[in-house]
Amino acid sequence: MSRPVVLSNGRMFVGLDNNGLVHDFYYPYVGLDNLTTARSIPHKIGIWVNGIFSWVDDGSWRVELDIEDSALIGHVKMHSDKLGISLEFEDFIDKEYDALVRRIKVRNDFTKEREVRLFMHQVFEISRRGRADTALYVPDDHYLLDYKGRCCLLVAGKFVDGGNFDQYVVGSFGLEGKEGSFKDAEDGDLSCNPVEHGGVDSVIRFSRRLNAGGTYEVDYWVVAAESQYDAQLVHTYLKHYDITEREEAVRIDWHEWITPAIDKLSAMPHDHFVAATKSLLVIKAHCDDRGSILASGDSSIFNYGRDYYCYCWPRDSAYALWPLIRLGMFEEAKKFFYFAKDTVHKEGYMMHKYQPDRAIGSTWHPLIHNRSKELAIQEDETAAVIFMIGEYYRISNDEAFIKSFYDDFISPCAQFICHYIDKTTGLPHASYDLWEEKFLTTTYTTCTVIAGLDAAVKLANLTEHQEDARIWHEAAEALRGKLDQLLHPDGYFRKGYLLGNDTETVTDDVVDISSLYGPFMYSGLSLEDERILATEKAVQEKLVEVVPAGGVIRYEHDNYFLKDSKFPGNPWIVCSLWLAQYLIAKKDKDKAAKFISWSLDRRLPSGVLSEQFDPETGEPLGVSPLVWSHAEVINTLLDFYDI
Repeated sequence: MSRPVVLSNGRMFVGLDNNGLVHDFYYPYVGLDNLTTARSIPHKIGIWVNGIFSWVDDGSWRVELDIEDSALIGHVKMHSDKLGISLEFEDFIDKEYDALVRRIKVRNDFTKEREVRLFMHQVFEISRRGRADTALYVPDDHYLLDYKGRCCLLVAGKFVDGGNFDQYVVGSFGLEGKEGSFKDAEDGDLSCNPVEHGGVDSVIRFSRRLNAGGTYEVDYWVVAAESQYDAQLVHTYLKHYDITEREEAVRIDWHEWITPAIDKLSAMPHDHFVAATKSLLVIKAHCDDRGSILASGDSSIFNYGRDYYCYCWPRDSAYALWPLIRLGMFEEAKKFFYFAKDTVHKEGYMMHKYQPDRAIGSTWHPLIHNRSKELAIQEDETAAVIFMIGEYYRISNDEAFIKSFYDDFISPCAQFICHYIDKTTGLPHASYDLWEEKFLTTTYTTCTVIAGLDAAVKLANLTEHQEDARIWHEAAEALRGKLDQLLHPDGYFRKGYLLGNDTETVTDDVVDISSLYGPFMYSGLSLEDERILATEKAVQEKLVEVVPAGGVIRYEHDNYFLKDSKFPGNPWIVCSLWLAQYLIAKKDKDKAAKFISWSLDRRLPSGVLSEQFDPETGEPLGVSPLVWSHAEVINTLLDFYDI
């Protein structure tokens, strides 16, 4: 289950599922906490017409989802032939207030007058396992309040032309054998039970008679705040003022944010332009105002694995920022760099991943390998952030910002990667690879370290630290000179190697797309270098279009989310577009265009892209959206059109 529509204001993030239902609701950070019970059911929407009831996710409704091209405003259309009812939604999160607003138009498609009742259900899980939440009806200002401690969620709505919801219910959810109060809606009436605690859910009802072809419009909202008083202030504003003005203010704000990019992207063909602008919106949706950049807000992966993607990986964040920086959009980069400075280890390295609140994220990397103490890091993440700071300066010329970061981040990180070298080989000491699976010295990580040191040299010279620049330049050149140690006898860059306890080298000869992309993008080698050409040949033979669905897989025998072992792996958007970028650099745009088209053909109708795809059916797998996929769409199009 993907999230075809994602909405955000930098503090609140909401993901709508394929049925147009709220399935992820993060607050007070983008990515933390998820206040829904996403492993069970979403917030449901129901319709009752003349004694017949239907939930919109019961399989009988046709649902279309989209987002606007230049504003993070969702559009959802639903239709039931059985009921003769159509629903249209315009969804947004207010930029000033932490409020999800759903503007709903209900239409009677039959040729006779009927009473049509709309039911909006919500189920939050503020406390862990939903054991201590309270939900209640507040009669003074006609709303429902779901709260625990300093998290309050206020639910209400109104008819656009006047009038409020006419019934409500609050009940137990998932406790003591009770499914939830949403079951109370299925007879068309709600019991108006006013309070419940523990695991709770609630429903509100809007009811009117509609002529043949008639419509009514409802504004529905969920306000998040630290107190009931703060939530009620926002509720009062939404209740008494025209929400059209709030929506237009949100649209204008998004247009202002994306305008610098539109000015540069407008020369693209329309389909590529829309792919780029929607990708920018998806990236921005995952940026928290306090600096974190989420890998994905799609929590559905938790149903198949042990954790979400709702963390800030330094590597993913660097890639997400790259197209923004190239387009002159610097705000998000600066916020992330402050985030990185606040979270970097005192010894100068970035950890595996972080929560949006700057706490260290979960990890599966041990602190010991082959009975030796090791760091649980992926060294390329540290190098990538230094490299991206260098890219930020190259385009922004923000010298004051670089000077403010030199002593606290650039210098300690460069010193770390400069010294995290094996004396035996002169190459980086082993760490976990970019796919987070293997502990070894990889071609990709080695090349990112070279690029990180190259960037640090320029930043050191800028800030008049010439001795640092000299040391790091010598280190980068030494690494470049030892790249041959990463070669397979057939001449291509292998995945990597691992030194044994007795300095015995164990090689990993797997062909990996990152072993082409790393040397091409970061090492400074010529594209005509025979080692890169040999790696390209191996990639073409082993990874490119080797499955019926086409595209490029990560590496040989990649089992992640692989459903059938007869295939060598699943094709990824990132991998396919990395190859496209390489082909563009080689002036082979015709071949590159094929992989661009392959990638864009796999968009959901809303423009959202998954991480990977089933090798046989082409079904999206992993999370949707994946921010990294969208970043590579923009980067590749910028390369293709030389922007």
